[in-house]
Amino acid sequence: MTVAAWLTLAVVVATVAVMATERVRPALAMVGAVTFLLVAGVVDAQQALAGFSNPAPITVAALYVLAAAARKTQLLAMVTGRVLARDGRARPSVELARVLAPTAAASALLNNTPIVAMTAPAVASWAHATGRSASRYLIPLSFAAILGGVVTLIGTSTNLVVSGLLQQAGHEPLGLFEITWVGLPFALAGLVVLALLAPRLLPERQAPGEAAAADAREFTVEMVVTGGRLAGRTVSEAGLRNLEGVFLVEIERDGTAIAPVAPEEPLVEGDRLIFAGNVDRVLDLQQTPGLVSAEERHFSVAGASSARRTYEIVVSADSRLVGSTLKEADFRARYGAVVLAIHRAGHRVRTKLGEVPLGPGDVLVVLAGSDFRARALDGRDFLVVAPLGWETTKAPEKTALVALVVAGLLVAAGTGLLDILPAALLAALALVAFGALSAAEARDAIDLNVIVLIAASFGLGAAMSVSGLAGSAAELVLRPLGGLGYAGLVLGVLVATALLTEIVTNNAAAVLMFPIALSAAEQAAVDPRGLAIAVALGASSSFLTPIGYQTNTMVYGLGGYRFGDFARLGLPLTLVMLVVALLVIPRVWPG
Repeated sequence: MTVAAWLTLAVVVATVAVMATERVRPALAMVGAVTFLLVAGVVDAQQALAGFSNPAPITVAALYVLAAAARKTQLLAMVTGRVLARDGRARPSVELARVLAPTAAASALLNNTPIVAMTAPAVASWAHATGRSASRYLIPLSFAAILGGVVTLIGTSTNLVVSGLLQQAGHEPLGLFEITWVGLPFALAGLVVLALLAPRLLPERQAPGEAAAADAREFTVEMVVTGGRLAGRTVSEAGLRNLEGVFLVEIERDGTAIAPVAPEEPLVEGDRLIFAGNVDRVLDLQQTPGLVSAEERHFSVAGASSARRTYEIVVSADSRLVGSTLKEADFRARYGAVVLAIHRAGHRVRTKLGEVPLGPGDVLVVLAGSDFRARALDGRDFLVVAPLGWETTKAPEKTALVALVVAGLLVAAGTGLLDILPAALLAALALVAFGALSAAEARDAIDLNVIVLIAASFGLGAAMSVSGLAGSAAELVLRPLGGLGYAGLVLGVLVATALLTEIVTNNAAAVLMFPIALSAAEQAAVDPRGLAIAVALGASSSFLTPIGYQTNTMVYGLGGYRFGDFARLGLPLTLVMLVVALLVIPRVWPG
């Protein structure tokens, strides 16, 4: 390999490592990598900035506006509410199919992240209210959204990125329904696998009526003894020893922690008690005479008592809160809300809430004003913001408009009347012009981190190509798989991309693998289109970990899952993807 290739390899490895640690935003890591390669002379300015003039990031930005309009008008929530409102019980596989099918269908048309943000809290609350286990539904829900995303070109930004890379390489971009040839069979087979295997493979992390079980979705809340009925009594005498669904973890007295807490431990006024348990039970502690929330003196931050609501929020990987404590982030002043409880999947929080460093997927129960949800969703700090409690949603007045605009986009792009970029831009403009979104809401809907990541990543892909790194990597793929022919190349690209997408973002995985797939196609003298489809499919198939894809992170905390729960169901789904792709891609896009 040349010096430029070795330098590019070092930058790629460093970029992947930085992204994997999640200490730096992916967009910043990608911009830094491309800037270094530009300064080093591996790429010129035109190659480094080519992504910013490519249709892919602009199309993704326009589709974010469509997704925001669908979320605002509750287009999908209306359907979800009607499905969940059905009376009676069916077999677990039938119940799952009833929830998953509309989710996958919607994800074929809209970005899957807001779809899961809309449906996951409703499904979790419905499961709790009807005595079901939410852990049986939420991982399948996330996976169904991912499956729907591979059905059409606009189902996920990754498909658009691959299409833009194809166009940049001098080939025709992907058609709106071109990936459907392999995406639809995979989605249908995947939904069947989810419906049949999820009830058997996923554990009940919160069994009905067993909120105090060890695997329950456990929140931590901090209370203070005010005197009166509790001060001077022992823990046992105060009735705090055997609370249903709640466990007294620790007492903090004058800066000293007392744990474990003995039944005969006397309570003193001013003691800070840390409880862990089911969300409903820890909130019920607010009504216990002699106990008040440690945050009660700050409740005025959330507005008048009549306007306060309790919300459940999930911290995003891109949040400014990650790595900071509530105190360091000045949470109350920044969001006008008070954190009442914290849940972290797989771990019990054993310290004061204000001193807990927050991480991606952490679930917070907050007290805030009625406008908190709208304000919080304007930023990028939270994946899910949902009021506690579930109800069927009625369709707001602009729902029909949003549905009509989405249908128009599909007809215009699907028939070839318009390319996907002008069709998406017209759709976004129509939503603003007809009042489904304000101009400010449309602007705030666009995730600039994702747009910059996509645009900058084209420069890294160009560096891999011009330096010769992609060609060298392709040779490594060809050697062990050359004897298997074109199907072997497809298999190698699929496996490598699917593994890489669990480490970095799906868009970054697609950009890193595309030049390798293109070089492999050139060396094997085959049409690169099938391998490009394999890159798009593999990059979107993030089923093995809760951190590989944003929708998985969303449901990680909400379902009370453990890290390995995703691979239980994700591994069979990944195998289905490989089988379907190997059966379809060589036939539809023969080499």
